[in-house]
Amino acid sequence: MDAARASLLLKELVIFKNLATDPLVAGLVNLLESESYEQKLAASSAVARALYPESTDATEAVFGRVCADDNFYVRCLAAGGEPDSAIRAQLVRELEALAAAAGCSVTGDDLPAWNAEKIDFVARFDARMARVATEGFGLFAVHRVFSVDAAGHLVPVRHPDPLRISDLFGYEEERGKVLRNTEALLEGLPAGNMLLYGDAGTGKSSTVKAVANELSERGLRLIQVEKQWLHTIPSLLDELADHPLKFILFIDDLSFSTGDGHFNALKSVLEGSVAARPDNVVVYATSNRRHLISETFSGRTGDDVHASDTQEEIAGLAARFGTIVTFGKPDRDQYIRLAMRLARKVGLDIEEEELVREAEAFAIRSGGRSPRTARQYVEGRIALKKSK
Repeated sequence: MDAARASLLLKELVIFKNLATDPLVAGLVNLLESESYEQKLAASSAVARALYPESTDATEAVFGRVCADDNFYVRCLAAGGEPDSAIRAQLVRELEALAAAAGCSVTGDDLPAWNAEKIDFVARFDARMARVATEGFGLFAVHRVFSVDAAGHLVPVRHPDPLRISDLFGYEEERGKVLRNTEALLEGLPAGNMLLYGDAGTGKSSTVKAVANELSERGLRLIQVEKQWLHTIPSLLDELADHPLKFILFIDDLSFSTGDGHFNALKSVLEGSVAARPDNVVVYATSNRRHLISETFSGRTGDDVHASDTQEEIAGLAARFGTIVTFGKPDRDQYIRLAMRLARKVGLDIEEEELVREAEAFAIRSGGRSPRTARQYVEGRIALKKSK
């Protein structure tokens, strides 16, 4: 496609209209139209300002924007539809124009340079869409972990915890339950909501993060929802329902005080709301409280006419999760084995007798034995060794 036709099409994008205002694409359009040296300098500088912070490969940068774009065409394909032939023809024209722009470069002593290659965007896009069920589209094609803001909007976590299952020691049976339930979700089989209950530092949150990282390439995404934003979940479920990917809504360190309004928000999500939970979403929560609600004796003898019904409702919130997985504190032998395995993994050279003595002393000072305590002991021991 020649430069004049490409620049004209890129100014009137229909399917990829979101890219019309992208600084990199806009700079490349101006470069296609530039004739004088001054125009080429201005346009190429604009391209470099947009491109250099991420790479020097304009072709891959533009195609990455194409793959990350959320538009009606990719949503139709993701839902198993087949766009009309006229829409397909428009797609081909726009991709060819974007490819022409991405392959554009200039040469000159004072002009910014970058890698530009002529490639078939149409063929690459079709191949990418064939994998949309596991790679997603829009933000989900670029990021694997998200949080939710007060308005219910998804916010990408740009530097998520890279924890993998192989990084965790102990609690294999408990972690296996979470892993199997999540794999059932990915395979389109019935999968339930899960409550991971246990003492602090036993690896509940780490288990959810590690499982999500382990299965992300199979089409799993993790969305963490803070307790104060639980009311946004119904609209979030509507947004996720038609997506081909699978999602874990993760609520960490969950507990309520009596009368907390967020209690009803979660209850409606887990069971009993008008809108059913879509098959591609599960809710995983962690808590140090089995019953999730902190109660007082005065709360039990308050002025509620139907106090027994209220207490049953409070105690029954945890039961609304399909499965409760309990992470108990490790005993002495389990704790020492954890510390030994962690020490071996990082190459800490220490006699077993010395490790046992120091790890136990560290646990006493830190409030008790747990996987977190074992990890903190080993990390502290390594730091101490490096400082000598």
